[in-house]
Amino acid sequence: MNFDELKIDRRLLDALSGRGFTTIHVSTGAEARDAVLELLPGGSLVAHGSSATLQQIGLVEELQSSQNLRYGNADWIAESDAARRTEIRKRISINADVYLGSVQAVTRDGQVVGADLTGSRQAFYTFGPAKVVWVVGANKLVKDLEAAIARVYQVALPQEDARVRSIGWGGSAVNKLVVYSGEPVPGRTTIVLVDENLGY
Repeated sequence: MNFDELKIDRRLLDALSGRGFTTIHVSTGAEARDAVLELLPGGSLVAHGSSATLQQIGLVEELQSSQNLRYGNADWIAESDAARRTEIRKRISINADVYLGSVQAVTRDGQVVGADLTGSRQAFYTFGPAKVVWVVGANKLVKDLEAAIARVYQVALPQEDARVRSIGWGGSAVNKLVVYSGEPVPGRTTIVLVDENLGY
């Protein structure tokens, strides 16, 4: 499938808003990082899933060094026992005041598609944390749901698979695929849309 380059415009913002998503539109990754940081109340518990996008814009580094936030990922990363690490990660993520991440595609009519090997991000996007914030680059904008799902398999998966193999893991797969057709809780999910290519 040919993924035509589409731009973030008023039509898209209105479509997302009509489905209950809060939108912020910025030009650069640096602006996206700053916009997300402004959304995080002082003292709040913040967690995130694995995200090339968050790494690219420097947000993870900012969270790691923050003196004003409780960076939940630090707790489970510090645990050496795998079983305990998983339990700590689940507890912190589901109870986070704000859970951060990205998704694999956003359609012109405002549907969002996310995918995971284990569901460790989609679980908390769908339920638990009081607030969810996604940072989404313009490269993830597609015309419709068919193109969004194709993008997961043809664009995002090969890059993620290469990444995990490069660090000695056994590869990736699309085991959990979620279509976010709307956000029923007002103000829960914010999408920061960026006029740059970010992530997979």
